[in-house]
This record gives sequence, C-alpha cells and structure tokens, in this order.
Amino acid sequence: MLGSSPHEGSDGPEDRSILEAEHPTPTESLSYGPEPEQVADIFRPTDSRAPIGLVMFIHGGYWRPPVDRQHARSLARALADEGYLTCSIEYRRVPGEPDLMIADIRRALETLPATIGLGEATPTLMGHSAGGHLALIAATRHPGLVAGVVALAPVTDLRAAEALNLGSGAVAAFLGGPATARPDLDPVRCPAPAMSVTVIHGARDSIVPIAQAHSLAEAWPGTAQVVV
Repeated sequence: MLGSSPHEGSDGPEDRSILEAEHPTPTESLSYGPEPEQVADIFRPTDSRAPIGLVMFIHGGYWRPPVDRQHARSLARALADEGYLTCSIEYRRVPGEPDLMIADIRRALETLPATIGLGEATPTLMGHSAGGHLALIAATRHPGLVAGVVALAPVTDLRAAEALNLGSGAVAAFLGGPATARPDLDPVRCPAPAMSVTVIHGARDSIVPIAQAHSLAEAWPGTAQVVV
C-alpha cells in the first residue's frame, strides 16, 4: 500500500520486514557532500541505450533516522529497468533539524546530475511519504533544479497531520515544534510551483490518509491526482 513505510505505522513484524528484506544492489553509490549521509545510490539502465530521463528519489520514513534509502532500492531498480537513470538520495534525518534535510536535498539536486555524467540535466523529483513532502518543498524553493514532481502518498498538510497525530508525533519530532511555527515547510501553505506535479495515493491508505492528497490538489489547482 502506498504510504506504508516502515516505522510509519506500528512496530509489528510486518512493518520491519521491509528493512530486513533483500534489495537490489545499486550500480554505484556516490557522495554529494562531506557528511556520511550525503550519499546516493545510482541505478543505471542495464542496456546500452542512453537514459530516457533522470529521476531523483527521496525515501520516506516520517523523517526519522531508522529508515534509510535501502528500502527504496527495488523501486529505483524498477525505474532504471524502464530506462531512467535513477538516484536514490540519502539525507540527514535529525529530529528537530528540518533545515538539514532541506539543505541536503538541494545539495543533491545541485551536484548529482554532473557527478553521474548528465551535465546540467534537470531531474524529475520523486518522493514517498515524508520524501514526497521534501520533494514538494524542494520544488517550491528550487524550481530551476526540478523539472517536475511525482509524490507517492506525500505528507502535504503538516497542520492536519499533526492534528491527526500521524506517525505518533512525527510532525513535531521533525520540526522540533508545532506545525504552525514553520508554514514555509507546509506544502499546502506554500505557493504552487510552475511545473508538473503528480500525486499518487492509495484510496485506503491508513498511514498517510488520502485527504492529504486532496488538500494539495485544492491548494495547488494544477496538481494531477492518481488514486490507486
């Protein structure tokens, strides 16, 4: 189910299974900065054709440290098999320090295209859950670095997520305070970026309710919604 990231629901065995499963090996892993978590897994298409596009993916996990990019490797490999050169970004997930995460995404956008040999290619930015939130914020802040956004079950309304206690206090832990203190990090309260934005969400998602997708569509009228 879209939105069902490990550690975003209960602590039961099914939630941890994705962390313990085997995942595809990336073509390579590259640093985009000096910090240990400023690294990305690179998945290149397996055939000899040039990539049909560049996708940069931001994993979810309600912005918390336990969940890293490894659980996104199967998706990244699938995108590469469709012909997209895919970078799965890791980032510093420090509770109460949201600006570190925002800065890491920007740095990855600024440096990785040239590092992987695509020069000034502008990527499609894709993210799941909390990663979808970060992708949307990156689009509002750095439109010149992003060609478009595909957000999978994203957290789009931090105030509503806080009121529903999504992720057992995930919003307050992420921000280090109430959602009202950081409207600049709340997608529905930010101006819509002038680019293609698509939200894909599970109709029965119990981790990130589909109301979050509807809220973004209301705030950003040009948003395309795909309900599965």
